[in-house]
Amino acid sequence: MDELETLTFHVRDDETEQRLDKVLTDRLKEYSRMQVQQLIKNGLVIVNDRERKPAYKLEAGDTITAQIPPEEEEGEVEPQDIPLTVLYEDDYIAAINKPAGLVVHPGFGNTEGTLVNALLARWPQVRNVGHPERAGVVHRLDKDTSGVILVALTTKAQYNLMRQFEERTVKKIYWALVDRHPDTPVGRIHAPIGRDPQQRKKMAVIRSGREAITNFRVVERFQDHTLMEIHLETGRTHQIRVHMAFIGSPVVGDTVYGFRKPSVKIGRMFLHAKSITFRHPITDEERFIETELPSELQQALEKLPR
Repeated sequence: MDELETLTFHVRDDETEQRLDKVLTDRLKEYSRMQVQQLIKNGLVIVNDRERKPAYKLEAGDTITAQIPPEEEEGEVEPQDIPLTVLYEDDYIAAINKPAGLVVHPGFGNTEGTLVNALLARWPQVRNVGHPERAGVVHRLDKDTSGVILVALTTKAQYNLMRQFEERTVKKIYWALVDRHPDTPVGRIHAPIGRDPQQRKKMAVIRSGREAITNFRVVERFQDHTLMEIHLETGRTHQIRVHMAFIGSPVVGDTVYGFRKPSVKIGRMFLHAKSITFRHPITDEERFIETELPSELQQALEKLPR
């Protein structure tokens, strides 16, 4: 049997008087509240060496120790009739306008309701394109990031697109609203990113990390925020979010790397994959696919004071 992973958290001042299950869910970003409650009920979470109920109110100085079981092997991913907005489609590839809140592929706690489940329903042939749990997927977007995502419908197309990503010839443009104003209207962030040694669920700028390069330009300045266009040269996990926080301008709504209390109430991060430019994997023709900001983001911009 695989060993349990033990994680230890010290309760912060802003977490006092909050429920144990809520705080632990905030800390363990990849777990739902229901999953956290099950861990607590199974005796895998203790506070100051004692088991507590999910509703236990935390106090300053409390220490939470959680034992995390290894991820279980998932069963076969099933097709699900989930509505998709298709921006482009032919016999080899498709481009989807992914909404915020949709997880790209199944994983621990997300075995249903993912983009892959939807792909299997619309294009059954993708089951044989790559790993079954990532059928047709050649790159990712975070759950709370919306916008353009490419899908390969054949194995040949998948290999070609993955090679383009590896060779950094795919150009992805994001729009993000950030807190505060960057020091310059145009900039380049060249700072390595790796797993945060203190919090395993997070990434961070660390010397031993992998090379990460982010280019940005200011699209519009507001009173307390800045709308930015961002171009990634590399594709590290949470790269935009980590780099924006690194320069002191975290993405609005990013409660992991930015402010725990969002400065603009939109119910999500203000991060959108606006366009992608690549070579068609079969014809080698250049393709440019773009999508507009979702209505909730556009409305949030219109309400910001200038």
